[in-house]
Amino acid sequence: MKYDHLKNQDEQVFAIVEREEQRQNEEIELIASENYVTPAVLEAMATVLTNKYSEGYPGHRYYGGNYIIDDIENLAIERVKKLFDAEHVNVQPLSGSPANAAVYMAFLNPGDKVLGLKLDHGGHLSHGHSVNFSGRLYNFVQYGVNPETGIIDMDEVREIALREKPKMIVAGFSAYSREIDWQKFKDIADEIGAYTFADIAHIAGLIAGKQLKNPVPIFDVVSTTTHKTLRGPRGAIIMCKEKYAKQVNSAVFPGMQGGPHDHITAAKAVAFGEALKPEFIEYAAQIIKNAKTMAAEFLNLGYRIVSGGTDNHLMVVDLSSKGLAGKEAEIAWEKIGISVSRSTIPNDPNPPMNPSGVRLGTPAITTRGMKEAEMKLIVSLMDKALMNKDDEIKLAELKEEIKKMCAQFPIPTK
Repeated sequence: MKYDHLKNQDEQVFAIVEREEQRQNEEIELIASENYVTPAVLEAMATVLTNKYSEGYPGHRYYGGNYIIDDIENLAIERVKKLFDAEHVNVQPLSGSPANAAVYMAFLNPGDKVLGLKLDHGGHLSHGHSVNFSGRLYNFVQYGVNPETGIIDMDEVREIALREKPKMIVAGFSAYSREIDWQKFKDIADEIGAYTFADIAHIAGLIAGKQLKNPVPIFDVVSTTTHKTLRGPRGAIIMCKEKYAKQVNSAVFPGMQGGPHDHITAAKAVAFGEALKPEFIEYAAQIIKNAKTMAAEFLNLGYRIVSGGTDNHLMVVDLSSKGLAGKEAEIAWEKIGISVSRSTIPNDPNPPMNPSGVRLGTPAITTRGMKEAEMKLIVSLMDKALMNKDDEIKLAELKEEIKKMCAQFPIPTK
């Protein structure tokens, strides 16, 4: 992307941006929550729409001059409805956690009981962790995965729900590699009269790409970020049944935030438009093929993967089987030009800053055009890096191999 004005106005910032652009081009991104936006999405984020203030909603703003802004927000909403078969959509949330906060505000009162997935079992901070606003404002009880299979035990979820009688059940994750049975969660919630809330931040693109089941027609309310598998700008949306539209809108504005970021709304609209195209279905399918291939290669090399594999774009690799911890692996892989994120494993004996596992994902490298053959090579290089983690010369050689591979699969810029 050209940065002519930035280069002339502020050389320091320009230099930092250039360095980061080079790093992204020369290194491999395996962080499951990251992706590369298309040039069209990137351009939309840099439009004059950033100059406008638009508190309120289309047709009901608190500032004048919003009749064009209304058009872009309405366009984004209509595209989401087509993608997810949604009755009502709010495209204003600024990011994932505030979107989840707005959902809780719309349906709950402080102190209400909620059932969510444990953080170390694959859940998210905003699903009830004690250090997060969710765990501090609401009374969360939590379910986990079966210790033997690494898969959510729906019988246990039902048992906890019947015992605890939560007002809401949260289904969703940030580090769980299996498909969720949305209907079973809904059936359990209906037994006790609880609201159903799905957080599909990680898998929204795979649902839009028709590879995974869609909870939107089933659940009361669904949130997602827009920058992971959806391959849009950093932001979020909330989808819900029409009967909850007013309370959801009020929770977002004025409940949680002021004016939306209109340039980001435009970029969201562009990303949703891209996701409606047939080629996005192929992209989503390739993400999963790549993840399954990567998981199989790790298993072949003697690594343990939580739940034994993956149905989506990510996996959690348990490094304790190799006598290592997550931080050691992260450092070794960063030295060869591969970015990952550390992750706990279920009932992890290690602390969160140096857990037993790493979470890996394939959305970004799939965007670059990499396929199954590249997955096998990447895993081989990662394994070599761990086996030679104290050999700086060998690590430097592996880094050069990564750079050569990346040069063959440049980040799309046209």
